[in-house]
Amino acid sequence: MERKIFDRLSDWAAYFTGSPAAFLIASSLVIIWAVTGPVFNFSEEWQMVINTGTTIITFLMVFLIQKSQNKDSKAIHIKLDELIASYEKANNRLVDIEGLTEEELDNLHQHYTKMKELFNGNNQEQEEL
Repeated sequence: MERKIFDRLSDWAAYFTGSPAAFLIASSLVIIWAVTGPVFNFSEEWQMVINTGTTIITFLMVFLIQKSQNKDSKAIHIKLDELIASYEKANNRLVDIEGLTEEELDNLHQHYTKMKELFNGNNQEQEEL
């Protein structure tokens, strides 16, 4: 299946922005900006260049990070679902719970916390015997 241009571009951008080259380029730009301060008498326009540039980059990076995080999260969920589905004793009711509300997830968390406490309590009793 052919990947969409946006997917390819965002994957490349996420990879590149996390690279040492991207860090060196960004650091170099900041150093160049700082060194040119005296040339421009540290004017408001000089300050606006870095403020505007960093604001635009930060704004775009928020969306790029979110897209990457969504993709990674989806892949992890699929892998976990596969593991749950392949284990015959697993409780398959937990597959695809991502659509539950926050309250429903909290209730499930409390349920499994209680189960863990009961399990740990039973194990401690057996160890004492």
